[in-house]
Amino acid sequence: MTGTDDLPALGDLRVVEMGQLLAGPFCGQLLGDFGAEIVKIEPPGAGDPMREWGREKPHGKSLWWPILARNKKSATLNLRTPEGQELARRIIARADVLVENFRPGTLERWGLSPATLHAENPRLIITRVTGYGQDGPYSPRAGFGSVGEAMGGIRYVTGDPDKPPSRAGISLGDELAGTFAALGTLVALHARHRTGRGQVVDSALYEAVLAMMESLIPEWDIAGYQRERTGSVLPNVAPSNVYPTQDGPILIAANRDTIWRRLAELMGRPELGDDERYSSHGARGAHAAELDDLIGAWTAGQESGPLLELLHENGIPAGLTYRAKDMLADPHYRAREAIIRLAHPEFGDFPMHNVFPKLSGTPGEVRSLGPELGEHNHEVYGTLLGLAAEEITRLTAAGTI
Repeated sequence: MTGTDDLPALGDLRVVEMGQLLAGPFCGQLLGDFGAEIVKIEPPGAGDPMREWGREKPHGKSLWWPILARNKKSATLNLRTPEGQELARRIIARADVLVENFRPGTLERWGLSPATLHAENPRLIITRVTGYGQDGPYSPRAGFGSVGEAMGGIRYVTGDPDKPPSRAGISLGDELAGTFAALGTLVALHARHRTGRGQVVDSALYEAVLAMMESLIPEWDIAGYQRERTGSVLPNVAPSNVYPTQDGPILIAANRDTIWRRLAELMGRPELGDDERYSSHGARGAHAAELDDLIGAWTAGQESGPLLELLHENGIPAGLTYRAKDMLADPHYRAREAIIRLAHPEFGDFPMHNVFPKLSGTPGEVRSLGPELGEHNHEVYGTLLGLAAEEITRLTAAGTI
């Protein structure tokens, strides 16, 4: 690290991560990426179900877990027992942040309510990630990311207009909720510098999605316009689409006036740049289908490589739709170290996306891949809580840890 005190940006923070699956743990991943100590609490025996998730499982193990649990310490603890709850209170009393994504009321039933935790640790930030938030009529419901995406509005507008609502091929709702949870945690930590007090951060899946929905609400309420599915384009933003070439499609985004004029020049049709049908943003939006036909007819007879070089040379945003193999082969990815590789005991050379965003003074770092279940029990219970080895052995035999 290059910070003045050799600490990562969040290296002075201890975060206790409870809960499982994706939204809360993604928040923990983001905080851990920038140096926070993440103590992940998992049920004894089984652990987080994310240890088993993922389409491909070489050696019978998840390829997702090493990424989601990177930079974390795993401690097992049965939170459904009084002794486990007491140990949890002792760990949390020594933490700066608690991240949890249980259904509202669960912590309270376990004697771990915010009031109880703040009585012992007034500076604690309690970050709670749920489907619907901590209050309101829907708060008791089970909430997965897919439901949050639907309620938040993004599912309705995703896909082709002649087909049912679609989804992105990733867990978008969960990861948005986790990202906003991390943002809220950092805001609460900043406020704590002034007030000395912690607070509760309430991140709901559907609201995290809603936060990305641009002007969808006033478009309906003020203008009476209902956004619909529009496939590969945004209404009234043109030209911006995927166009054919001899060896596969490319994306061209020339929806600014000056960029459109440059594209018209390249197409050998400079007069189109000032044509009243296309010369303004609004006019191009109204004639988007015509523009797409004109551009598609021009690109279809060319190879993608030389065409992309020509577009780049003339300042026209364009590119390919990348797959994993394209990312791994791309020189810009390599130059930016957007993908890094760490050694994994079973998989060997393990590639994954690097920490983002990049900081010039205190950059984040992937220090370790996802841990084995309970790998850090002796560190957490012995070093942090000061329990004797005999006590740790007893707690293990009792199924408490």
